[in-house]
Amino acid sequence: MDDNNHVPTQMNQPLEMMMINRKKKYQRWLKIALYAAFVLLGQSAATLLGRLYYEKGGKSKWMGTLVQIAGFPILLPYYYFFNQSSSPPHKNKDLTIIDPSKPSLSMLSFVYVSLGLIVAVNCYLYSIGLWYLPVSTFSLICSSQLAFNAFFSYFLNSLKFTPYIINSLVLLTISSVILVFQPSDDDTSDSSQKVSKRKYIIGFICTIGSSAGYGLVLSLQQLAFKKVLKGETFKVVMDMIIYQSIVATIAILIGLFASGEWKGLNEEMRGYEMGEVSYVLNLTFTAIIWELFAIGCVGLILEVSSLFSNSISVLGVPIVPLLAVVVFKDKMHGIKAISMVLAVWGFISYVYQHYVDERNCNSEKSSNGHVAKGSSPLEEKVNR
Repeated sequence: MDDNNHVPTQMNQPLEMMMINRKKKYQRWLKIALYAAFVLLGQSAATLLGRLYYEKGGKSKWMGTLVQIAGFPILLPYYYFFNQSSSPPHKNKDLTIIDPSKPSLSMLSFVYVSLGLIVAVNCYLYSIGLWYLPVSTFSLICSSQLAFNAFFSYFLNSLKFTPYIINSLVLLTISSVILVFQPSDDDTSDSSQKVSKRKYIIGFICTIGSSAGYGLVLSLQQLAFKKVLKGETFKVVMDMIIYQSIVATIAILIGLFASGEWKGLNEEMRGYEMGEVSYVLNLTFTAIIWELFAIGCVGLILEVSSLFSNSISVLGVPIVPLLAVVVFKDKMHGIKAISMVLAVWGFISYVYQHYVDERNCNSEKSSNGHVAKGSSPLEEKVNR
């Protein structure tokens, strides 16, 4: 009699486990969607606010650079809360100290300082490009970061050049190069926003340099995670972002004071077309939104992969130019429209190759019984 009473309970256990796993799966997908929204909306809003700063009277390139990185203290509560919740309750700290796989302090310092300085230069070039170029043109050129990432990954991370990768590199390169032939006075309908050919070329070169720098940073970070830091845990990724942000912020502040631009900030604020309050709010929200973008990137790296995070970032290529047409009255026709189509095509080709790689990897794993046949690494990670 007692055995019969236990039968329904035993039968319900698999069903309960299935419901719990399904709930966890939906929660994981919801988190991925939220992080992706942070990346797409954060990148778009921060870029538009950065351009608005220059449009309405902002003149300091170093200030435009500083707001891209100086908001990192906002990440500290996020870092503390999630690091505490993900730490084991009873961890032997002595074992962590003597762990031979842990990199030395000098090696960590070298990694963080090197990446921080590269990020500082990259942000400065980004600021100059955004200052000289219409935001739609600027955003399209930035799509070349995926091509640079693949190029540097070939040398640093042993990325294989397949037909799809080569196709992506060619398309993204062409989509950026053809913008050189876009007349600078054809980008906007407002004559006050038109720039000289010389400034257009400077902006183009700086934006290409910024994209190359971003691609290099991503490749170097991936190399550091693999060879030095030995993983991509929450703490490792957040340490990378925070410490390199500290170095980059110090370098940018040195540039701000050494250039003498800090002397004109009060006058710049008083002369801002939208008022002093709007000036402060613009810079403040630009810094905050860039950090929301950073949180989204970290979340996607941890929930899926660094490749997926970068792919979502580049997926925002069509968003900014379309918003720029509405906000800044940028024109979207001719060469610029062709450039957008080529950039999106290149992005799809790049992502599809990695989708094929993941499927092939799953096929090999499923033959050994590691994962279910037909599932992707993303699905495997979400289902855990």
